[in-house]
Amino acid sequence: MTASDGAGNPLLSSDALPRFSAIRAEHVEPAVRETLAAQRAALERAERAETPTLEWLASLELIHEAVHRVWSPVSHLNSVVSTPELRSAFNACLPLVTEFGTELAQNERLYRLFGALEESLPESLTAERALVRHALRDFKLGGVALPPTERTRFRELMQTLAARQAAFEQNLMDATDAFRHHEQDRGALAGLPEVLLERARAAARAENLPGWLLTLDPPTYQAVITHAEAPQLREKYYEAWVTRASDRGPSAGRWDNGPLIEEILKLRHEAAALLGYESYAALSLATKMARSPAEVIDFLRDLARRSKPVAEREIGELTRYAGRKLEPWDVAFYAERMKQERFAIAEEELRPYFPLERVLEGLFGLAGRLFGLAIERADAPDVWHPSVRYYRLRNASGGDVGGFFADLFARPNKRGGAWMDGCVNRANLPGLRQLPVAHLVCNFNPPVGETPSLLTHGDVVTLFHEFGHALHHLLTEVDYPSVAGINGVAWDAVELPSQFLENFSWLPEVLTGMAHHYKTSEPLPAAKIETLNRSRTFLAGLGMVRQLEFALFDFRLHHEYSPATGGRTLALLDEVRREVAVVHPPEYNRFPNTFGHIFGGGYAAGYYSYKWAEVLAADAFAAFTEAGAFDRATAERFRGAVLAVGGSREPLDAFVAFRGRAPRLEPLLKQAGIEESQELAVQ
Repeated sequence: MTASDGAGNPLLSSDALPRFSAIRAEHVEPAVRETLAAQRAALERAERAETPTLEWLASLELIHEAVHRVWSPVSHLNSVVSTPELRSAFNACLPLVTEFGTELAQNERLYRLFGALEESLPESLTAERALVRHALRDFKLGGVALPPTERTRFRELMQTLAARQAAFEQNLMDATDAFRHHEQDRGALAGLPEVLLERARAAARAENLPGWLLTLDPPTYQAVITHAEAPQLREKYYEAWVTRASDRGPSAGRWDNGPLIEEILKLRHEAAALLGYESYAALSLATKMARSPAEVIDFLRDLARRSKPVAEREIGELTRYAGRKLEPWDVAFYAERMKQERFAIAEEELRPYFPLERVLEGLFGLAGRLFGLAIERADAPDVWHPSVRYYRLRNASGGDVGGFFADLFARPNKRGGAWMDGCVNRANLPGLRQLPVAHLVCNFNPPVGETPSLLTHGDVVTLFHEFGHALHHLLTEVDYPSVAGINGVAWDAVELPSQFLENFSWLPEVLTGMAHHYKTSEPLPAAKIETLNRSRTFLAGLGMVRQLEFALFDFRLHHEYSPATGGRTLALLDEVRREVAVVHPPEYNRFPNTFGHIFGGGYAAGYYSYKWAEVLAADAFAAFTEAGAFDRATAERFRGAVLAVGGSREPLDAFVAFRGRAPRLEPLLKQAGIEESQELAVQ
């Protein structure tokens, strides 16, 4: 690598952290090409080894890290500050990076060397054995055993798939950013929270427009669909949201993901068939806890069987409350009003009690109480946007643990949703010692004027969720990057730490410390906290079947795909909805076109992971309710058995090491207000 302090290509800098603000689109391709050339030379040296050793294993890790160091900041910037120039550079280099990864996975000489190393490693080297085991699996999944012609075809499939998945996400971002609703009649915006109206006024002024300018970012959509009193506005927003990047709606045909969906499914199915799998869903499970497609489908249908009667009762009750037939854009609106009437509590009533800074203080205090961590804001080494913060973590003795960037506010040219990703992986290798650093990204309402960023309690839950992922990344004690933190963790277990930490955002002890009115500093009254907790299971059946709809659709789509019939995407979704859903959308709904998790992200044939891991998380949290929510011994056991081990231990073994038994379904059903006792079949 070429070192660069103040000049040269910032992507090739030897600085500890990327110099984000210095990275330009023109830096990307030269840096990627130079890095890949250097790492191909390193691979050639590794191939010449006669006997693989631990030093040899470490040299392979250094190759992966060198590529990650260049490509990770490019990929990250393309998600959070996308520009046409950066997108073009990303798209130009994505095939280069994909090709390098496929070449490595199909390297027969390295495959044989890894096999020889596996035979020589003692059982005591658990991290090393896990790393080698995962590598051998990934060689097979990368096509190393295929005949030459099929191996070439597999490389072509990986190249095309990477490009099509990136295009799906870019279409979705463009379609979301394109929508605007300009309103001059204040009455038409009745019911919308003042914090949203302030943002809309500021947006209108920025474009020299009178009145209010509303966008389609997630906080705005959620506020409109939940609070707008005018059903016409709710319907307009609903239609815009569910037809993004499709052949319907306000941008019909302009960024249509429909053809991409069909092509992605076809490519995935062909890749799975080349590797000898009956479907892409079966291939997907090669890296997950679940053992077969039938097990996943049975798991989802079992949850649906328990949940749908509850959801049907809830939608019947909500319909009676509204006094009329409910359209999909009415459900959240009347649900919020029924919750207010039943519990005398409302999300917008709580928002002033959750200023972002106080919530962060409470979250960091919780991390200190559970794990002995001290988290403090530090001068950002270099950031991609002025609103981005940087935090440093220290352990109880004052030693550095790692750090994370926090990019928390919605804005144009930023992917929607919330996520955590690794900026720097932990490594303790010859020639490379580095502490982990994470990216924590959300899309909350930003501050406006003198009003700070105010969160709903739902936002608070999201923040705790993503911070759970960050702790998983940061508290790893594994020295090999490929199995440190979230790396190498089975995808249907990776949500365990995040969903586990969500539970603390409901605890009265946590809420009392962080929920204070931003103007008066008055704490959220104890009665409101108690009411908030009673409302946790409000319409939980509806929430459960909605997630089961997404999960079952995703898994069946990838398991039942046939080249003869194609994806049958909308028809299959209708089948799933008839089976599990209780709210049925209009014909123009194009949900698949917006399903970035499975068509652009890493959840293809894996969206069920949220529910699978939620079972683990609820059962893990039950250990804290049994021992005491802040019991340090229980927290340290969770840290050591789950957070510290990364991908170096099978997730079921890690769970059993913490809980002392296999996971049970009962805690999740109880948490959701669907109480039944049942052992979960994930043995």
